[in-house]
Amino acid sequence: MATEAFEEIAETFEFLDDWEDRYRHVIDLGKAMPPLDDVYKVPAMKVDGCASQVWLVPDVSDGLFRFEGDSDAMIVKGLIAVLQALYNGVPVAEVAAVDARAELGRLGLNDHLSAQRSNGLRSMVERINQVAAS
Repeated sequence: MATEAFEEIAETFEFLDDWEDRYRHVIDLGKAMPPLDDVYKVPAMKVDGCASQVWLVPDVSDGLFRFEGDSDAMIVKGLIAVLQALYNGVPVAEVAAVDARAELGRLGLNDHLSAQRSNGLRSMVERINQVAAS
């Protein structure tokens, strides 16, 4: 059920044998994201449960879920980019059906992130699901 954008990331990861290369790729994905306007870096957009500062700004239009995001940590910004690839453009009614743990597991992220990063990633997915459900 992954989006085309997420499948592209998964295909790239298949060619990257070394986890350090994958880690760098995630960071590069974050660097390629446009910065979030400071007007959105407010407590209402902040994701609790992350070790670093994380903001997610959802947008539901035409029945499709999308979000912008940012973080003060490069790897986390890259994880936001991965989540954008996984969720952006998904019909809002189908967001809850996305098995983020399984999809991210395909990338090996479940095995290679610190406990704090894993908790933060889980918090971001929970926020996405909460917003889509409301």
